[in-house]
Amino acid sequence: MRPFLSMLGKELRTFFASPLVYFVAAVFLALSGYYFYTNLNAFITFGFGESIVEHLWQRLFNDIVRVVITVIPLVTMRVYAEEKSLGTMELLYTTPLRDGEILASKYLACMAVFTMIVGSTVLYPILIYRIQPFDLSQLYAVYLGMFLLVSAMVSIGIFISSLTQTQLIAALFTYGAVLLLWNLSWNEAAVPKDILGVVSQICAYDHFEPFARGIVDLKDLAYFIALTTFMNWLTMRSMESRQWRGRR
Repeated sequence: MRPFLSMLGKELRTFFASPLVYFVAAVFLALSGYYFYTNLNAFITFGFGESIVEHLWQRLFNDIVRVVITVIPLVTMRVYAEEKSLGTMELLYTTPLRDGEILASKYLACMAVFTMIVGSTVLYPILIYRIQPFDLSQLYAVYLGMFLLVSAMVSIGIFISSLTQTQLIAALFTYGAVLLLWNLSWNEAAVPKDILGVVSQICAYDHFEPFARGIVDLKDLAYFIALTTFMNWLTMRSMESRQWRGRR
């Protein structure tokens, strides 16, 4: 347990000692703050009656997801690619840690970064609640959905980072993968009707949207948990591939 905690602490120190994390946080807060202001102003201007708060969170967090999709590759790109480029990957494998523990430490460190970044958005409902109290049940669902979505996308980014030693390549492929996953069913007219149902089941947007409306469905929970588990499984297979190349 102690080696694992030491590894986790090292990963956290690496992240929070890097100016990149603070740059990413600043960009995220600037864009999410802009979306919060413009969406709130639009709903107040045009009026949505008693449902203004419900529609506000639904619209706001759909916008925030687009920002998350943009910044996730910037954080996950270094997880394995940097180790490979610096030549410290082989040294890492000599530690008394199993591959699963190494992956868990890197995954949890990434999640800690995004929990801090996304968690900062609680300031928006706090501001609204101080002016006009509202039912918090939708927000609970929204933040659960955000956590599950970020978890899945982080696992995708870590897997892609494990495939290359170039951080830029890892970032570009991660961005393409998560953007495609989010927009997969966006243009329904371009998808044949006989496979539209399958595409809808794969599309991350279709599974996040119920959370944004305050609905927690078991099939949406299962989707994100299964996707995260599958991508972490692929990362484990990627780590084990060094044995096939005779490296261990």
